[in-house]
Amino acid sequence: MALSGASRSDTWGQGHGLFMQVARQGLVFDTLTEVAADGTLRPELAIGWTSSVDATVWTFDLRKDVTFHDGKPFTAADVVASAAGFENGTVGATGAHQVTFSLYHPDAGLPLRLAQPEFYISAAHAMGQGIGTGLYRLASFVPGQRLLTERVAAHYKDGTAGWFDEVELTSIPSETVRGQALGEYMVDAVDLREAGALTGMPDISFQPDRRHPTQAVSAEVAQPAQVSHLRPLDNLRAAERWWFA
Repeated sequence: MALSGASRSDTWGQGHGLFMQVARQGLVFDTLTEVAADGTLRPELAIGWTSSVDATVWTFDLRKDVTFHDGKPFTAADVVASAAGFENGTVGATGAHQVTFSLYHPDAGLPLRLAQPEFYISAAHAMGQGIGTGLYRLASFVPGQRLLTERVAAHYKDGTAGWFDEVELTSIPSETVRGQALGEYMVDAVDLREAGALTGMPDISFQPDRRHPTQAVSAEVAQPAQVSHLRPLDNLRAAERWWFA
């Protein structure tokens, strides 16, 4: 995938252009919840949640079958460490696999908000490093240029997502050049705002449509039947959900 938004100053803890958002949420890390391809809210690292009547106290039960890419188990401590900058309250562990968000102000939409890319869960023992619980582990990373990831051998999403052996992101700042790379079959997908010269190519599809695209994808890459329009690139999770047709 050729993407915009990369910078040579990008790190796993900093840099929030499209390139790093896809790298984090779409590949290396998970969030507590996710917006599925049909636009519905589903559990991810959380398996369920409850709230107080006034929506100020939220308790999330966490998966127990998850490990980080370095083999360390995922626990509530990782959620607490990852939520250190949470602004609307405090986050504490109420069990090895349970966390509670105590909010300063009611928020009925907290579970949906926690599906946003900025709420990715990192390892407490390796904050700011490319060690997550996602479907793809880090193989190599050159800030502002290239990311290569490899599919983990076993994952709790096996059989439902993660159909590629490897996913590579390459940084191409120019939309024109990204389009040329796709048109010349050098990449499988790009982000873009104008269909441009790709309009007449039958083996390239545009999402959400040709008139208002946010991405262009090779026809060899299949996508879920219904794709959320909340953000470009299938809610940033293209690498999880797409597959070769």
